[in-house]
This record gives sequence, C-alpha cells and structure tokens, in this order.
Amino acid sequence: MSAEHFDVIVVGAGLSGIGAGVHLQTRCPGKSYAILEGRERLGGTWDLFRYPGIRSDSDMFTLGYAFKPWTEPKSIADGAAILSYIDETAREHGIFEKIRFRTRVTRASWSSTDAVWLIEAELGRARESVRYSCNFLLMCSGYYRYEAGYSPDFPGSESFAGRIVHPQRWTDDIDYAEKRVVVIGSGATAVTLVPELAKKAAHVTMLQRSPSYVMSLPSEDAIAIAMRRRLPPKTAYALARWKNVMFGMFLYTLSKRNPERIKKFLAQRVSASLGPDYDISKDFTPRYDPWDQRLCFAPDGDFFQAIRNGRATVVTDETESFTPAGIKLRGGGELPADLIVTATGLELQAFGQIELVVDGAPVEVAKLMTYKGMMFSDVPNLASVAGYTNASWTLKADLTCEYVCRLLNYMDQNALAQCTPRLKDTDVKPVPLVDFSSGYFQRALARLPKQGSKAPWRLHQNYARDLVMLRYGSLNDDAMEFAPARSPAKSGVKEKATA
Repeated sequence: MSAEHFDVIVVGAGLSGIGAGVHLQTRCPGKSYAILEGRERLGGTWDLFRYPGIRSDSDMFTLGYAFKPWTEPKSIADGAAILSYIDETAREHGIFEKIRFRTRVTRASWSSTDAVWLIEAELGRARESVRYSCNFLLMCSGYYRYEAGYSPDFPGSESFAGRIVHPQRWTDDIDYAEKRVVVIGSGATAVTLVPELAKKAAHVTMLQRSPSYVMSLPSEDAIAIAMRRRLPPKTAYALARWKNVMFGMFLYTLSKRNPERIKKFLAQRVSASLGPDYDISKDFTPRYDPWDQRLCFAPDGDFFQAIRNGRATVVTDETESFTPAGIKLRGGGELPADLIVTATGLELQAFGQIELVVDGAPVEVAKLMTYKGMMFSDVPNLASVAGYTNASWTLKADLTCEYVCRLLNYMDQNALAQCTPRLKDTDVKPVPLVDFSSGYFQRALARLPKQGSKAPWRLHQNYARDLVMLRYGSLNDDAMEFAPARSPAKSGVKEKATA
C-alpha cells in the first residue's frame, strides 16, 4: 500500500491543530503538510463537549491565538463562541483543505535510515486502512481520551431509576427541566454545570468529596474593552493578553510563596459572594493549597448566585451507594435525584493512544523524558503540543508551534534531516511530569512521560520564561542531536548557522 507523503503531519484539528496549520503556513511556507483528524468536524474539545454551560476556564485573551485577536465582548466565552472562533480561523487561512477528516491515526513508525515517519490510520466507519508518511510529526491530539471520561464504579448504580450521564457524553435528549439533579464533582466542569442546570431544574445539588477553590470573575474584561475603544485591534489584544498573563503569573507565584495569604483572600471572596450567614468552613475550605489544583472560576459569580437564590446546594460528603431514588451518603441520609451527572474527571493519555515505534522498537511512553516541554528523549522528529496547568492552553501551544517552525527552518538551512533529544547529563533525575494533585493527573502519572530535574528537561509552567527559551534560545544545545538524511544518527553535529 502506497503512502501519501508530506513534510509535516499534524495529528488533531482542535484548537492546537488549527493553530499549528497557521504557524506552518506563515513560518514555513515551503513545507507541505496535512492535518489528520479522527472525528468528522474540527474543534476538538470545543466540538466534543456539549453539556449545558460549556465554556472556557481561561480568559480568551490568553486562550485565543496570538495571531488572531479575540473580539467578542465576553473574555470568559461559551463553547459555541470558541468553536466559531476556531472555525473562522480555519476559513480565513484556508486550513480546511489541509484536513483529512474521519482519519484516526493508530500507529506511527520512525525509520532513521530514511528519516521518515510512516503513519497508519483508519478511515471512516469502515475503518479502511490508509497510510501517510512525513519527515516531522506534530501531535496536537490533546491530553485525554475522547471516547469516554473517568467514571468511578459507584455501588448500586444499576438500581438507580433515573439517568446517569458523564458530561463528556452529554446529548441533546437529556431532560433536566423541573428535575432533581445531583452533580457529583467539585472541579471546573461541576462549577460550570450547576448554575446552568439550575436555570431549569427543580433543584441542583453538587455532591463533593472535598471542596475546591472557586473564584468569581467578571465575564467581561473592562480594561480590555476600554483599550479596544482607543487602540488598534491587534495592539489592544496584545496588551490585554500580556495584562492577563502577568496577573496569572503573579497570582500563581504568590500562591506558591504565601499560600496562607491567598487562602484568606479566596475565602473572603467566597464569603462576600455567599453572604455572612453561609458557613464556608466545610464546603469551601479545600484541603490543599491554591494552585496545587487549578482554580475554578465563576463568571459574574453565577455559581454563588445559584446557591444564594436557593436553586442549588453544595453537599460535602462521600457516596456510599446509589439507590433507586438517588444517592445514599456515607455520612448519613440520602440525596433524592431524577438525574445524576458524574462530573468526575477525564482519562488522561499520551499521544492520542497512538502506538509509537522507533527503528522497530516500541516506544515505552512512561520511560520517556520531556525536552523543553514538547519533544521526548530518543524520539526523533516529533513534538507534542501541551498547555500549562497554571495558565491557558494556547499560550504554550503557540510557543510550541513557533519553536517547531524555527527548528524545521534551521534543519533546512543546515541540510539536516533528523533531530533527536538525547539525555546525556547523568545529573538529570526523573521527576513526575506535573506537580499537581488533581485526581485525573494522579491516576495517569505512571503512564505519562517524566520531566527532568533541570533544564532543558524541566517544565517551568512559566510563560515568560518559556517565551525567552523557545522563541529566542539556541536550537542546537548539548541535549539535541542532529543528523543528515540517510545516515544513522550521529552526535556532535556543529551549528552551521545562527539559530
């Protein structure tokens, strides 16, 4: 079976994949590329998730692309607006003709002899076998399983008389009007769902094992709107982007240096939102420090308003079992329910569950170490886009795509065909990929790549620091090994041009 060849293949046509296409066209205009997308539509997360109230958990001045200003009034945008933004970007830049929809990549095999990736995929519902080849593989497939989210095995769930649904599997036929709804979970999805469901439901109860930090933010950025009135659109967007980047970095740094101060600040904000009569000690006092998990944001305080007006309740307890009429609590009592929504998290995965093979040897993902937060030890000509845990996804995605384009151009200028991160520094020790206590990370850490104890193997989770390293740093450091075409990889290739 013949394989259609491209210089670059991008896997995934979500927010990252569409951005990657624009970066490649702009910065590497001579490169041929294709985007392979397993689903029938672009948008990734923003097309997949259809639950009520779906929205960003980052402001759109940082979740939006650096090259395309966000012009809508709301900085915390709903899913439909974000999907429209991605679609508009693809149309403006002619990306649609580059996308191969319903093409699910299953295997990617690298040959050092040929300096080529051979990509095996399944096309359509019939799963017809198709093959592609490329010189560089850019993974934009996200970080979680699209097929299903994480749902614990709740005892007695088969006895529940109503419907049980995971937000990742929400469909239009789910009726919650005038129903008693229990949302299990305390993360961003639950905080998003509760106020939206409460608009139509008889009552909504958020059942959480332990509390999360929830912070009210305006849905519209008054400073950004004022700058739009006075400055050109691109200038206003860039300034608003940097304003929000700096605020996020300040809040994160202060949270790490003085967590007690931030705890007190967040508690005061919650008390102000719920009123002096609400005892927040049980329901809104987390066991962990701020930014050990992501903060949950409530646009215009909608989550707190649903509680204040009596349409929603927070219960902090554990599920003992489901019953025909609801949920029996470990602490005693039962929550009546007609609909149970299990907002219990995602199933993390690396490389979209694609089998990777390098020179005939299967790649053991858990033994890999990340290089500059995007490439991997001993895996040639492959980069993967991943966002920050403490800031918006697209900030890092844009930097990653810029770096990959710089790398491709550098290799062309120096007649190089292979680039492979090699861990030669014996002082570098493996550490977990992220320092994050969220359940969906902890469940997957053993299956994910590691990071190293020092640069360039260390993940900084710092946009300003990454911007300097990825946009302006040298491409040819001691950890990167280059080789010409049709030759086994050799170390010691010297830089021939300014990176």
